[in-house]
Amino acid sequence: MVEEISEIRFTVVDSEQDAFLLENSLIKQYQPRYNMALKDDKSYPHLVIKNEAFPRIFLTRRVLRDGSEYLGPFTSVDQVKALLELIKQTLPFRTCNLNLSEKQIQKGKYKPCLEYHIGNCKAPCAGLQSTTDYDWQVQQVREIFKGKLGEITRYYKQEMMNHANRMEFEQAELIKKRLEFIRNYQSRSVVVSSKLDDLDVCSILSADSVAIVNYMVVVQGSIIHTLTRMVEKKLDETEEEILAFAIGQMRTQFGSSSREIVLPLALEGLEPLNVTVPRGGDKKKLLDLSVQNAEWGMKEYRRQKALHLEAPDETAQLQLLEQLQKDLRLKELPVHIECFDNSNFQGAFPVAAMVCFRNGLADKKNYRHFHIKTVEGINDFASMKEIVYRRYKRLLDENREIPQLIIIDGGKGQLSSAMESIDALQLRGKVTVVGLAKNIEEIFYPGDSASLKLGYDSSSLLFLRRVRDEVHRFGITFHRKTRSKGTIKNELTNIPGIGEATAVSLLKKFKSVRGVKSAGLEELAEVVGQKRAEQIKLVNYVFNKSGWR
Repeated sequence: MVEEISEIRFTVVDSEQDAFLLENSLIKQYQPRYNMALKDDKSYPHLVIKNEAFPRIFLTRRVLRDGSEYLGPFTSVDQVKALLELIKQTLPFRTCNLNLSEKQIQKGKYKPCLEYHIGNCKAPCAGLQSTTDYDWQVQQVREIFKGKLGEITRYYKQEMMNHANRMEFEQAELIKKRLEFIRNYQSRSVVVSSKLDDLDVCSILSADSVAIVNYMVVVQGSIIHTLTRMVEKKLDETEEEILAFAIGQMRTQFGSSSREIVLPLALEGLEPLNVTVPRGGDKKKLLDLSVQNAEWGMKEYRRQKALHLEAPDETAQLQLLEQLQKDLRLKELPVHIECFDNSNFQGAFPVAAMVCFRNGLADKKNYRHFHIKTVEGINDFASMKEIVYRRYKRLLDENREIPQLIIIDGGKGQLSSAMESIDALQLRGKVTVVGLAKNIEEIFYPGDSASLKLGYDSSSLLFLRRVRDEVHRFGITFHRKTRSKGTIKNELTNIPGIGEATAVSLLKKFKSVRGVKSAGLEELAEVVGQKRAEQIKLVNYVFNKSGWR
């Protein structure tokens, strides 16, 4: 699946419940290949208050346009069932599907059933409960599931006090638990609303030379499309002009046919669209959600600039370095940072690399690579000790500045080896050295047994990752070049009469050692002459006969 990803988008919502509901809407809209659940017509349930006399209240997964009132949907079905059951213990509702019209009740057609005798119903069918009393119960259910808990809380508190005054402490404790359960219940979501119809929502946030526009498409009360996009502002271009342009573009992109659009400001020239600037209700909540996503988009844009993924911004870079200083508890602002990494191939061609960052940006003129001179075989610790010593011995000899922060790519072992060189050069206390572990990206300090773990999406850790990835890239590139030269020497220059210059000429012509081996005698002679060509073919023949390729 990862190999097939071309773009990743985020939509910010207020809660985990909203995230589940939005996921459900998007899966049903796009039918993604890898999401097996939620693809069918099943959905999260609603609580329905039927459009009838003495309305029944129950959970359903089908929303019908029958005049009934639907609350929800709800992602935690068990929680809703438990809450509904709790309410019914105090506010009993009928569960039968009888026609309880006033005429039928007056005729005395129905008699109280078993549900009445066991206390689960007040028998409105037999005229033992008034319409006013039943409607009050229904209204309390509406208020609870909308998150308005004032009246029902007062009701339960009075009931609790009545039981306590009668010394019925067990019943009072039970009602107290009901109160706590109701208080902890989360109010309904605006991501999916049975009260909304088809409409679009758009918001804008501008700063400097860019504007962030968020667009949402709502169909039958469910968000089915959402997109946050950056728009570059032209000279003297107003927010109204950018918004009008973005609306036309995104409506076409999504193929939206809704006749209403919710905006943060009044906008003319969008006929035949009806523009709504809400002051409250579900539409205002949707607009707030859109603004929240635009704010996230602006934050992401600034983060990318700070990480040099976009054009640099001095203020953002300074904020990044200040945050890094705070997170790593540095004495000075780390305007000069250097990072080391070493690499080898099965013990051969050991090399190392160092990258330099100044003011939060890569200073490629001061990148350095190293051939390991004093270490044989695989010994990353000794290699790290050597390159750190060589780097800062030279800076000290040349009377050049030492960085405020040195990053060692590796764990405690590499860090301890680097500190041996730092101590030998008497730099301890003059510079901060940290180790960045490769697997779980924890930060080690010299002498500390515990590591520092930053938030996975913190700006400091994202910056340290970028520095680490840059030293990897620079080191691997140098290592490949070194191995390539080693391959020339090991395979071509071992042939009698073939030196390094001739080997390079052959590789320029035939692109690789394999190409040299497969070339014909006449092709080789054109490059190196007949005698050397015959020597290459002879050596190749001997190797092939012995089974070597």
